[in-house]
Amino acid sequence: MPQINAKKSPPRKLLTVKDVAEQDNCSEKTVRRAIAAGLLEVIRVGPGGRLIRIDPAAHAAYRQAQCW
Repeated sequence: MPQINAKKSPPRKLLTVKDVAEQDNCSEKTVRRAIAAGLLEVIRVGPGGRLIRIDPAAHAAYRQAQCW
């Protein structure tokens, strides 16, 4: 069988709501409001999709759109 030489990219470090709040110097509730308003894109993980994680690129896009 031929071997497939696929490069694996390093796993992305996803941020929690708390991480984003600390970086933006705001409350977790403010971050959750931005998520609910559709301003900040999230990835739901875990059983039932209860856990929220934010891709650093999505956070950067949110910050740029909000003129941080």
